[in-house]
Amino acid sequence: MIKPSTYFANELTELLKPFNGQALKLIIHAGTPKTGTTSIQSYLDKKQSKLRRKGILYPHNHKSLNNPNAPKHQWFEKNLVTTHVENFLENLRNIMSQVKQETHTIILSSEGIYNYWWDFPDESKDMLAELAKHLDVEIWAWFREPLDFIENYYKQCIRNPQVENNPCYGKDLSFAEMLDIKWFSQHLDYQGFIDECQIVFGQNKVLAFEYKGDVIQQVMEKLGLPTTSVNAYPRYNKSLNTASIAVLRTLNQYDIKAKDKERLMPYLREINNIVENYAEETLIDVISRARVLKMANTIKF
Repeated sequence: MIKPSTYFANELTELLKPFNGQALKLIIHAGTPKTGTTSIQSYLDKKQSKLRRKGILYPHNHKSLNNPNAPKHQWFEKNLVTTHVENFLENLRNIMSQVKQETHTIILSSEGIYNYWWDFPDESKDMLAELAKHLDVEIWAWFREPLDFIENYYKQCIRNPQVENNPCYGKDLSFAEMLDIKWFSQHLDYQGFIDECQIVFGQNKVLAFEYKGDVIQQVMEKLGLPTTSVNAYPRYNKSLNTASIAVLRTLNQYDIKAKDKERLMPYLREINNIVENYAEETLIDVISRARVLKMANTIKF
């Protein structure tokens, strides 16, 4: 039986034949969580036409996807977690159908690439290595200070709906309890992610940035585009405070469907705003703080 990565390589070769001689760079923006990912995605999506005129493609999603108009490319990690080669190829075909003669750069963005990197089977990483053989692939990722990052990531896990086989999403767990779970704590291994990506994509193909709040400006500068008015762009996904997390943990004790939990979020955001001045303390206790700093494998920028 042919290996998934071999089949993928053969199909990818055929897919790219019409573009022989056209130098194409593929930038994969991998997040990480709470580093302005939604702002980047919304900005690139709204500037699609202007970017295309400059040879930069931020592609539309395939119409068959759930919520195809969302300005992010979650199909990327979803099909890699399951090594669903055909679905992955179908989305690549959709992208290549949008490539014009003047296109020189394609950008994909999904912070789930970082979230689920450790869940990708070896065969899926072999597929990514094949992708890097056919296209000039670069990985871009922004990283926060580890205590700030992991607290916000904990909040995101509590806020997410329950997912089968995920030990953290939608659970009633304290920060200390979640830190005991390897799936969660391994996200502190920034350097490990970089090292693995360099093995897959190449030594000089991974760009790590320190998050300082000006991500859109950094993106535009890296693309060689003007940064006028970039700083005025709105921030998205305000972090939930400790009171809201307490409410969510109570809700997580029940087997609430994802769609019903999403229906509750507008009310939770209202609670979050009302109690903002009453719930400012961190969720990380002194012992957990020391553990995080010991676990963190950070990057020297």
